[in-house]
Amino acid sequence: MNNKPVILIVDDEPINLQVLSRSLIDSYDIIKAGNGYEAIGLIKVNHPDLIILDVMMPDINGFDVCNIIKSDETFTDIPVIFLTALDTYENMKHGLHLGGVDYLTKPFDIDLLRLRVHNHIVSKQRLDLVKDQRDLLCQQKMALESALSRVKRLEGIIPICSYCKKIRDDNQSWSKLETYIGEHSDAVFSHGACPECAEEQIRMVKNMVLPR
Repeated sequence: MNNKPVILIVDDEPINLQVLSRSLIDSYDIIKAGNGYEAIGLIKVNHPDLIILDVMMPDINGFDVCNIIKSDETFTDIPVIFLTALDTYENMKHGLHLGGVDYLTKPFDIDLLRLRVHNHIVSKQRLDLVKDQRDLLCQQKMALESALSRVKRLEGIIPICSYCKKIRDDNQSWSKLETYIGEHSDAVFSHGACPECAEEQIRMVKNMVLPR
């Protein structure tokens, strides 16, 4: 079973796609897009673990692609690394403001890129684990609350007759013990006889005077 993280590389230059793909293919599953609209379609189908995104593309630029991704709750947790020739402070600030986790400029150092990709992938895996555990705890909490809502508990002082063992309810009516418990809990009775009562019944039968 292949458990490699999935990385989407988006760039309109085929040579850049080729270089990046060859550099990362050993550790990750790579999918590639040559423009922004193709990238958005692949994101919806594949839900990648990380996106390496160029900015200057002919149809829709990388900033707009990132903005579209981050506006959808389904994909907002996908880390985006901008990899672009736009090296000004304002562009870097804008990319990070849109939700990018990193901003690298071309030409880039491939070893540095690998390290940053690795760190962001590990960070996302940890966040995914926390999210899964939180969802599991939420499901368990809901199941427990549902179970508790079905439980009825008898508590407080219950008036009971010392002789016939009937119980007086809130309406001052006297009910058999099993009737009262059945109405105030989810218990189901299975009638039988304890050893002492069974022996007593046998003695009574033996002592009965049969008609001649």
